[in-house]
Amino acid sequence: MAGRFFLFLNQIASMRLQPAEFVDIPTLRGLMRTHLFRPATKMAVPSVALFSEIYQMTGPIARTAAAIAGHGFLVAVPEVYHEFALPGEVFAYDTAGTERGNQLKIAKEIASYDSDAIAVLDFLQSHPQSNGKLATLGICLGGHLAFRAAMNTNVQAGVCFYATDIHKRSLGKDLNDNTLDRMGEIKGEMMMVWGKQDPHIPLPGRRTIYDAMTAANVNFSWHEVNGEHAFLRDEGHRYDSALASSLFPLVYELFHRTLH
Repeated sequence: MAGRFFLFLNQIASMRLQPAEFVDIPTLRGLMRTHLFRPATKMAVPSVALFSEIYQMTGPIARTAAAIAGHGFLVAVPEVYHEFALPGEVFAYDTAGTERGNQLKIAKEIASYDSDAIAVLDFLQSHPQSNGKLATLGICLGGHLAFRAAMNTNVQAGVCFYATDIHKRSLGKDLNDNTLDRMGEIKGEMMMVWGKQDPHIPLPGRRTIYDAMTAANVNFSWHEVNGEHAFLRDEGHRYDSALASSLFPLVYELFHRTLH
């Protein structure tokens, strides 16, 4: 069985991609520009909703999405600030872009984040190339959004890279999110990744999240690595290529095991 599984992984790992495209998905607060990355195959494949950092659809996010799609997944990247920004708007990795992204993070209502997630998951599940199986993956702000999206019972797996604000209950307009209280709603398997040198989620914060997930009987793996915040982003001085490369095989193993 193990041999056949790894043979399957080798077969799909070299999938070519369709040209990148986008769709505008209706939400309760207008159209949400959503970027699609699809393997060039006639097979039905699992889907991954990829939630970005506060900067929206940047080059590093696009390259991450393309890499995942190349392993045999239909990947959708929604623009999380669609009700505030122009379609296709990207914030720069600089002071102004960071301030803009952080301001919108708390201007948007939790209910809007959640309804957007349902919209993109419903879109993926009904896509002609989808086999109906769903996973979420997110980075930074997106890690928190991927975690909340995994509370939908049709999600089989979720991966969260250094998910911000969970331990502080500080996502959304009222700065009082209920993520810690709703963890028991997650039915899929989660993979949580943290950087030990990340000041945004210090050790006490990580412990708060770990204890809450354990108390809620969530099925999860926990990975604390020697990395700074944004170590996954392949731009800037905090990028750790070796560390990022070591973690994605674990992501693919989880997705292939739970979604096929």
